[in-house]
Amino acid sequence: MARRYFGTDGVRGIVGEFLTPELVELLGRAAALWSSGGRVFVGRDTRGSGPALEAAFAEGVASAGGNAVLGGVLPTPAVALLALDLGAVISASHNPPEYNGVKFFDAEGQKLTDVSEEEIEALLDEPPSATRGTIDEVEISADSYFEHVLERFGSDLSGLRVAVDCANGAYSDIAPKAFERLGAEVFPLATEPDGSNINVGCGATDLSLLSRVVREQGVDLGVAFDGDGDRMLAVDAEGNSVDGDQIVAILALHLGVDLVVVTVMTNLGFYRLMEEHGIRVLTTDVGDRYVLETLRREGGILGGEQSGHIICLDGHVTGDGLAAALLLCRALEGRSLAEAASVMPRFAQVQENVPLPRNHREVPPAVMQQVNELNEQLLGRARILVRRSGTEPVLRILAEASDRDEAAEYCGKISALVRRELG
Repeated sequence: MARRYFGTDGVRGIVGEFLTPELVELLGRAAALWSSGGRVFVGRDTRGSGPALEAAFAEGVASAGGNAVLGGVLPTPAVALLALDLGAVISASHNPPEYNGVKFFDAEGQKLTDVSEEEIEALLDEPPSATRGTIDEVEISADSYFEHVLERFGSDLSGLRVAVDCANGAYSDIAPKAFERLGAEVFPLATEPDGSNINVGCGATDLSLLSRVVREQGVDLGVAFDGDGDRMLAVDAEGNSVDGDQIVAILALHLGVDLVVVTVMTNLGFYRLMEEHGIRVLTTDVGDRYVLETLRREGGILGGEQSGHIICLDGHVTGDGLAAALLLCRALEGRSLAEAASVMPRFAQVQENVPLPRNHREVPPAVMQQVNELNEQLLGRARILVRRSGTEPVLRILAEASDRDEAAEYCGKISALVRRELG
């Protein structure tokens, strides 16, 4: 059965349009029924719509006879660690403030499978239970998460000067304190959420603020999170971006792993570096949950996405932006970030998003045929990827080559074909 509401990472959309309090309440009820009316731990990010949607979700849980335990503003990885019979986050992650959503974790802190999401969707029309459940609030969740991450991923950061961009999101009160506790000199950025400024001109989706402050203040490096804290990107002392591929590469060599899991978006240069070091690479569809599923199946501990989802399962259950940032600082081992990142060659990548009309949901067959033919001719020295976004109504086009002009030519050619086929 095709999922109607769930995308790559939960259910999300513009509040008041696709995502309404009524839908969120139905999701709460269906999720509680799916978990046999159990206890659902709920966190949210700092969006203005969060409290109302949190209340709607909690009402849905209670209407199914479940117990909604509200943890307030928390990063997504904290909810994964603290999940009861189920964990739920009211968040649209890296999306703009007008979006919101709901994503789930099972009792083990794992993201739900496609099959589980289909089962929840099948329960959306179920009526309330005869017995009403309860709604409770807790206030110590952030503290227990904070201590766990510092204990498992922290190290002595004395002498390190770090700019920390919290995207006006869930890490605003947590991340700067973590670096300070470990001895770093911290330059906090975007730590004043007002409900409408999450991910706006800051955070992992826009490194311009972080890059400028790092250069102006002469700090050693900067780290940036997205609004719910499950992504992390960095910039070096010159303000140059360091993406998820480079961060995973640095950690793979530091941790001495023999396996890493990445997605189809990962730079070809990453594969070259891993091959040189005898590290096996497995590739999944886009979405950190697919990376997680593969890591658990293969017994690996490290994986991630170019976008900044960095997963280390040695002491955690999911991707965690703060844990990744602390691991990255530990992995520098006296080097600058630029020096550490330079071990990975980077192929030029040119990307374009083409909006999908309402009557189109998939990549046109003629486009896929052309892409497949071109990739066969390129023989791995370059590549083209076209996929439907799991979070927005767009087709994402990626062209990659050692030469940027060549990559741009391929991207432009396929983008033009996509637009013709979509009409």
